[in-house]
Amino acid sequence: MCIFCKIINGEIPCHRVYEDEKVLAFLDIKPLNPGHTLVVPKKHYENIEEINEEDLIALILAIKKIGLLIKEKLGVAGYNVSENNGEVAGQEVPHLHFHIIPRHNGDGLGPWPRKGYQDGEAEEVVKKLLA
Repeated sequence: MCIFCKIINGEIPCHRVYEDEKVLAFLDIKPLNPGHTLVVPKKHYENIEEINEEDLIALILAIKKIGLLIKEKLGVAGYNVSENNGEVAGQEVPHLHFHIIPRHNGDGLGPWPRKGYQDGEAEEVVKKLLA
């Protein structure tokens, strides 16, 4: 059983922020900013490709509620919503989860570095995706 399933089952304590029949949200134990919240489906799914549409909708609606709660109650102007899908993408716990990261001006968190496409590369990517 994964660590998030143990948290969901009450075997490991957490700081719960939100809960309904399908979703649990709790504070990240190593936050990027205070209020950094993890939002997880109560049913175990390893990644976003595995989750059924009904549970995904419940998850996204909970993210929306929690994001608004963070803005209103913590006085932040914005937040990032992030989901790392697979180990190579930085997923550390193999249970689907979204991060809601409160943001402040000057908090030191920057955007990802961006890269451009080489000549013809974008066209090749689109061709592969549409094939």
